[in-house]
Amino acid sequence: MRRKSKVVKIGEVKIGGGHPVVVQGMTKTLTEDIPSTIEQIQKLQRAGARIVRVAVPNMKAAKSLSLIKKEIEIPLVADIHFSSELALEAIKQGVDKIRINPGNMGEKKILPIIRKAQEKGIPIRIGVNSGSLKGIFPLKDKSNLEKHQRIIAKKMVESALKTINLLEKEDFREIVISLKSSDVLTTILSYRLISKKTIYPLHLGVTATGPLFQGLIKSAIGIGDLLVEGIGDTLRVSLSDSPLKEVKAAYEILKSLNLSRRGPVIISCPGCGRCKIDLNSAIKNLLPKLEEINFPLKIGIMGCEVNGPGEAREADLGVAYIKGAGVIFRKGKIIKRVKEEEIGETLLKEAKKLIPQ
Repeated sequence: MRRKSKVVKIGEVKIGGGHPVVVQGMTKTLTEDIPSTIEQIQKLQRAGARIVRVAVPNMKAAKSLSLIKKEIEIPLVADIHFSSELALEAIKQGVDKIRINPGNMGEKKILPIIRKAQEKGIPIRIGVNSGSLKGIFPLKDKSNLEKHQRIIAKKMVESALKTINLLEKEDFREIVISLKSSDVLTTILSYRLISKKTIYPLHLGVTATGPLFQGLIKSAIGIGDLLVEGIGDTLRVSLSDSPLKEVKAAYEILKSLNLSRRGPVIISCPGCGRCKIDLNSAIKNLLPKLEEINFPLKIGIMGCEVNGPGEAREADLGVAYIKGAGVIFRKGKIIKRVKEEEIGETLLKEAKKLIPQ
């Protein structure tokens, strides 16, 4: 069961209220480098991002936003820290949402942002990061780790609720909330707490997860756990890698929980001594072809005759490799046997037959 939440509209995209979970992206260009930022946003959109956020660290970046917005088709979010002036300029430039961090912006700075956003009819994301909270001290005794995590989670929620109260006093309710930590369990605890205390939609993410391999695992555990509990209306995966990989990872998390119907779900065996081929190379060769399919097919790629036929039969489309060839299955039935070098094109051709016209 999905947590019940208020609907908030960012541009033309609705989040919360039972709408499908929305994948967001964030650029890694200098925002004031307008051509590079536009190019990256367009790539993120093609990858599936439905909302994009850009950093606004200075006035030159803020004044670039209207030019960027003219050249893109998805809602634009300005990520603001420290400065109310940057937020006000971003709103003036026509962004679709403002993200503020209450950990580095006090009430006096937030109030004018609320009033200008109210005037322009755009939402505000209260983005609490554990690293920005004041009064958080490094843990010296590892035996108190769980207590430390709960204390930080509670402080993150208190920060968010205090800011929500400030917005509501101004009769502002177009609010999105995020509570991110680089610690997975702290992140999970904070979202569990806030989910019971407010009806506003929640933006999920684990922040500063690190390089690709580590970051994918931390993001999948943190975001996946919350989604399983019905918590979360929109998300961004944060990696020290390409923003396109962040969007791709987000969709893989959603697809693994049947929360997205974008692109195929690939089932492939790990390979073992029974495998008659170099399965890793075979999968790498097949993936570029299968990524051309933007439809939710279940595709099995199996390396031998033990589990291969059974798994391939359960998929919409599948192949069980044998020496020098592959047996192709479609909807549980064997349809043909083809040479190994013909498998990729055959799967793509058969997949297209399964896509409604």
